Amino acid sequence: MKNRKLKPLLLASSLGASMLAGTAHAQSTVTLYGVVEEELEYVNNSSALGQTSGGKPLLKMTTSSWRASRFGLKGSEDIGDGTSVIFDLQAGFNPNNGAASTTGLLFNRYAYVGITNPHYGTVTLGRQYTPYLLLATQDMPPIWLTGAFGAHPGDIDAQDASWRVNNEIVYVSPTFAGATLGASYSVPGVAGSEMLGATWSLALRYVNGPYSASAGVLRVNNPTHGGGTWSGDTSTQPVVSAINNGYQTAAGQQRVNVAVGYTFSNKVDVSASYSNAQYIPGGNSNFLNTAIFNTFGAVVHWSVTPFTNVALGYSLVNTTKANGITSAAHYQQLTASQWYLLSKRTTLFAVQAVQRASGKTLGTNGAGNIINATAAIGDGFNSNPSSTPTQVGFTIGISHSF
Repeated sequence: MKNRKLKPLLLASSLGASMLAGTAHAQSTVTLYGVVEEELEYVNNSSALGQTSGGKPLLKMTTSSWRASRFGLKGSEDIGDGTSVIFDLQAGFNPNNGAASTTGLLFNRYAYVGITNPHYGTVTLGRQYTPYLLLATQDMPPIWLTGAFGAHPGDIDAQDASWRVNNEIVYVSPTFAGATLGASYSVPGVAGSEMLGATWSLALRYVNGPYSASAGVLRVNNPTHGGGTWSGDTSTQPVVSAINNGYQTAAGQQRVNVAVGYTFSNKVDVSASYSNAQYIPGGNSNFLNTAIFNTFGAVVHWSVTPFTNVALGYSLVNTTKANGITSAAHYQQLTASQWYLLSKRTTLFAVQAVQRASGKTLGTNGAGNIINATAAIGDGFNSNPSSTPTQVGFTIGISHSF
């Protein structure tokens, strides 16, 4: 009888010991990280969105023109067989006043959890970037020129890092023979509709020695019933700027991007890209014809010394004639940047940009509201573009990572 009673206890003890042993072998890491950045910024003409006169010069102390000020927690837990559970929680902030970058969102930049395995890839769920950005824009201007000044006008092709997607499932494959594939879908959570407000993305990147190439497609559906106005709040939606202001009631937005890059040596690399952005009308849109923006861009980067770098970029946005416009808008932008590494974590930087707009576009009210195109450098001036066809700006600052 005593032996019968002891056997279950011994079995339970053995199982408990096994579980504790497994726990002891599992490895878990949590890392606190972040960036603090401050700069002085000047622009020759700043106005309210949609304003075509009365703009004034602007000098201000700001942040995040080079790298966004942020802090975050990320970690992983090894659960065996090469598989790990991962998470990332990242919050943006303004060091000038201590405020959060996005009102009402604590972790506005990242908030996801997932599983990764070197043989099968990575699946993450939550608020995060799309594969279109993660894979298809690695040769784009923000790498060397910063998005605030160097993104293509108004970030019309969504190649900068200013927009994340909520409720998103992302898969990124392992790299096979230099190729990496990514796919995503956001679950809109709208009763009776799996498409209203849905976002999906596909992207492919290939790297072979000094060569690189990428391609991606991104589709974003209007998040409101009846085709309401896009808010341009980058916490949940793509940006609204002087470039696309007349198409805020689009039923859908679609972007396709292709890019190539080549590194000549450890000191010089070049890249070129083409993107096609479409604003597609619906039954309740205030414009009738699909608006198409074709963007061509090129960037050259030179590592002058191990501590000093310079870059120069040019972009051209051509729009199509539609919705009563007979002289389509064009936007040309030239951006230069210089940065010096004081240490591995601290960078001094300067960026200069000029943009020239020409032709006609739609104003805030859409079709019938044809106005002269006005300039908006990069994506740092989406809410305060120039009231004229030209905008010139520069910034100088310091960025420290931890």
